[in-house]
Amino acid sequence: MQQAAITERRNNLGPISFEADAPFLKIVGELPRDLNGVLYRNGPNPQFDSPGAHWFVGDGMLHAFHLENGRASYRNRWVRTPKWLAEHDAGRALFGGFGRKLPDAPANLTDGGVANTNIIFHAGKLLALEEAHLPTEIEPGTLATRGYHNYQGRVAGSFTAHPKVDPVTGELVFFGYNAAGPLTPALSYGSIDATGKATRFERFEAPYASMVHDFIVTANHVLFPILPITGSMERAMSGRPPYAWEPDKGAYVGVMKRNGTAKDIVWFRGEACYVFHIMNAWEDDSRIVADVMQFEEAPLFPHPDGRPTDPEKSRARHCRWTFDLSGNTDRFQQTYLDDLTGEFPRIDDRRAGLKSRHGWYACANPKLPMFGALSGIVHVDGNGKRLGHYLLPAGDTISEPVFVERSADAAEGDGWLLAVVWRARENRSDLAVFNATDVEAGPVALVQLGHRVPDGFHGNWVGAA
Repeated sequence: MQQAAITERRNNLGPISFEADAPFLKIVGELPRDLNGVLYRNGPNPQFDSPGAHWFVGDGMLHAFHLENGRASYRNRWVRTPKWLAEHDAGRALFGGFGRKLPDAPANLTDGGVANTNIIFHAGKLLALEEAHLPTEIEPGTLATRGYHNYQGRVAGSFTAHPKVDPVTGELVFFGYNAAGPLTPALSYGSIDATGKATRFERFEAPYASMVHDFIVTANHVLFPILPITGSMERAMSGRPPYAWEPDKGAYVGVMKRNGTAKDIVWFRGEACYVFHIMNAWEDDSRIVADVMQFEEAPLFPHPDGRPTDPEKSRARHCRWTFDLSGNTDRFQQTYLDDLTGEFPRIDDRRAGLKSRHGWYACANPKLPMFGALSGIVHVDGNGKRLGHYLLPAGDTISEPVFVERSADAAEGDGWLLAVVWRARENRSDLAVFNATDVEAGPVALVQLGHRVPDGFHGNWVGAA
């Protein structure tokens, strides 16, 4: 009963109101001595309350855990986007949800970017990402904001928070939705080589305007999921939800060869569903196999008339999509691999786009609302079979687990998982370090913070040079 009361009165979605440096953190257990680098984590942390603003659109705050020779330190900073700076100067919110200006905001204010979803390191640059704006470059040590990065002017418009790095070539492959403006069906697609030079950028039309959070990349193909969280300017202008669940639109996935063009895209159809995140995908002779976290109905977004979606169906489960490239069918298969509720899937990124034998995701208690209730980690093999399952104490929640290999030449899956844990009873956070192939044993070390890290989205590890 006591824990139920804690869970009822508290969650970890609200922002923290400060930036901090903690040079010497308490460690329970022992940090692996060869785990040297920084875990960067990103997530929404609104500077000011804004009426009606979705949790998704809070200002980005970066959290950096620096681990070195068994010691740990921490730093957090807001990403100082043009929106954050304007609101900081004004001392109040100027934007509502999805870049919408409030009625009393200055007329010349146009940029509502928040850079709050992911943070990656590529071609020597640390980049904070969200899906409506260009990447924001960050100074790795100080977390100072350097501003938008447009690749020498060769990339423009929206840029996904989930670009993929090819582990063989080092190429960064990306896309953007709303590429012709807000709530439009246009997508962009491009690539950045391992030196940071933009080598490709083009646009094409999708079957309808959709919120396309993630996409799929294999060694030779790119797949664009167009799923029915639809965007509508007409709805937005009339005060209705700009994004809504319209299952009658069906599910489309466009398949394009990486060395081809948008004119070559072949569109496959499937049952209406929604997917925020891809675990991995690979080619198997004339098939493409993709493991995803699939919802039967979209969470967080209503029907066009404002009705909520069914919470029983608004939970993600590990699902396998299969595409037959031989031309025998334009339908793709959708097969659930487990009934466990989960999200934020990760792999050993050295196998991205290639057949993988290990995956991990944060799992949830199916009796509780999914977001804000991720309470454990699942380890699965290449066919989705559970290899390990760890649950936190009741009421505590966990972030996306990030895999770190033991060494550059270590076998796939040989390394650690890093995840930020919220301790509900103490209302503060730990960085938990797990042996990646023995999650059931629990954390080998806990790096303890004196405050909480609010629930967020994604992070990545950058090893020491």
